[in-house]
Amino acid sequence: MCGICGELKFNGAPADRDAVARMLPALAKRGPDFEGRWSAGSIALGHRRLAVIDLSERSNQPLIDEELKLALVFNGAIYNYKALRAQLQQEGYQFSSEGDSEVIIKAWHKWGERCPEYLHGMFAFAIWDMQQQHLFVARDRMGIKPLYYSLDGDHFRFASNPQALLAAGGVDTGIDPVALHHQFTLHGVVPAPHTILKGVRKLTPGTGMIIDSRADVVETRYWHLKAQRPPQAMSEAQWTDAIHDALREAVRLRLDIADVPVGVLLSGGLDSSLLVALLAEAGVSDLLTFSIGFEDQPEEKGSEFEFSDQIVERYQTRHHKILIPNSEVLTRLPEAVQAMAEPMFGQDAVAFYLLSEKVSQQVKVVQSGQGADELFAGYFWFEQMQADNNHLDVERFGKYYFDRPHAEFLQMVTEKYRGADETRMRIAELLAEPLADSFIDRVLHMDVTTLIVDDPVKRVDNMTMAWGLEARVPFLDQKLVELAASMPPELKLGSGGKHVLKTISRGLLPDAIIDRPKGYFPMPALKYVRGEFLDFMRDILNSDACRQRDLYARSYVDRLLSEPDQHFTALRGSKLWHLALLELWLQTHLPA
Repeated sequence: MCGICGELKFNGAPADRDAVARMLPALAKRGPDFEGRWSAGSIALGHRRLAVIDLSERSNQPLIDEELKLALVFNGAIYNYKALRAQLQQEGYQFSSEGDSEVIIKAWHKWGERCPEYLHGMFAFAIWDMQQQHLFVARDRMGIKPLYYSLDGDHFRFASNPQALLAAGGVDTGIDPVALHHQFTLHGVVPAPHTILKGVRKLTPGTGMIIDSRADVVETRYWHLKAQRPPQAMSEAQWTDAIHDALREAVRLRLDIADVPVGVLLSGGLDSSLLVALLAEAGVSDLLTFSIGFEDQPEEKGSEFEFSDQIVERYQTRHHKILIPNSEVLTRLPEAVQAMAEPMFGQDAVAFYLLSEKVSQQVKVVQSGQGADELFAGYFWFEQMQADNNHLDVERFGKYYFDRPHAEFLQMVTEKYRGADETRMRIAELLAEPLADSFIDRVLHMDVTTLIVDDPVKRVDNMTMAWGLEARVPFLDQKLVELAASMPPELKLGSGGKHVLKTISRGLLPDAIIDRPKGYFPMPALKYVRGEFLDFMRDILNSDACRQRDLYARSYVDRLLSEPDQHFTALRGSKLWHLALLELWLQTHLPA
């Protein structure tokens, strides 16, 4: 895992090496082990390295292949790099390092724009072709690794986070009205290519982009997920065995390619508990596990230790239990917001930030259970949507997912931000895409390819990489995702959601964990807002900066502040927290 950045200057002008130098400090936490720079003519590249595979200096970046005339910066992990390396060696390619980065260079030379199709893993990378004088950037299928960019008539810049682009300067920091609508109606999700800032865009997952020195830009999609039944029918037992085998392989791949120890983020839920069981099944001994909890509120417990403790006892892991007092949550909240590439409404972002700090003191790599709920219909709203037969797809989805109806959004913002119902139009487009058999197939297809990218995948990447910690997510393995997407929806929706995973877990996990209601990373102080947390949010929303920004209608703000623990979204998020978080993010990253 690393941080990458670069600039391609147009019309033959030399690249601004100082701009790259300004970007690198904003990426330092993503890659604490080494900093590298390279430039030639109109291109300049920068890299911050977290050494996980091939710890030697031979895998430092930017990686330059003088023979092939290629230069690379790469963030991620390629799980099939050893097999690809052997294949490329048979075809005459020679390697000078033992890592996965050099495999990408040879793959580009061999397959060009099709090279991402051969990469099994999580990645964002940029390759400069010295002979063709063009830059190729690509992002993995699931969007696990980020790639942001800014583009104008003078240059193309890219980086692993918007903070680096802002540090380089010259970015339009006006609020994007389309992104703003998505932010407040789509659970904090802003689908690519938009971000909350007009001048910052992000590459869509599963796509590559070529930018040449004349400012021509061509983007192509190299992967399309199919949510359709296979030609040959399968029984439930066959589906269960196939998913179990694919999950075993996904866990094994993420264990095998690391030259450092690997731990597990153990929430106590089904998904992370199953990862522990599969790692134990794979022969891992002395497994490190990590859990975090917070203070209880009258309405909600602040930890799930009673469940994670059962897994620790069964598998005898070397466990680290972390309890965070509310006073520390509030004190550390600004740090977590500083680490957010984009504003994140998920209340567990702070939890992941604080957990990652502790975990990074023990290991460099962890496996985590994100993606299982979206892939296998684990959330309560999927069942609600499936049971609702009275609406068009977008209405059927939005009723149970949108944070605010469009009419409420118009009440929330000032006149200059009132426009069309952008979220309804975007979701209608996504649900109308081909390659999905049924309504719930279409919903899960959209969730896995679009919504999950910004919540929770982005959250996990940001909060772990803020501490130089690499998070690997086996449930988002491309082969497992493709297999699960083709599975009949009833094998997901059954048993209150995640039926097939619950079947796999019988005998591996205690029944109390399998049969418990779906839990969520508890952070009650940011949900039931009162006391010092209310004072904190009131100060933000009544600040001069917030008033001068003139984003929120004051009547709406005042109503939420007068009833701080009464206004919740369909997904049970605090609407007041949403307003305060965005304003705090803007004040943090765009100081006056």
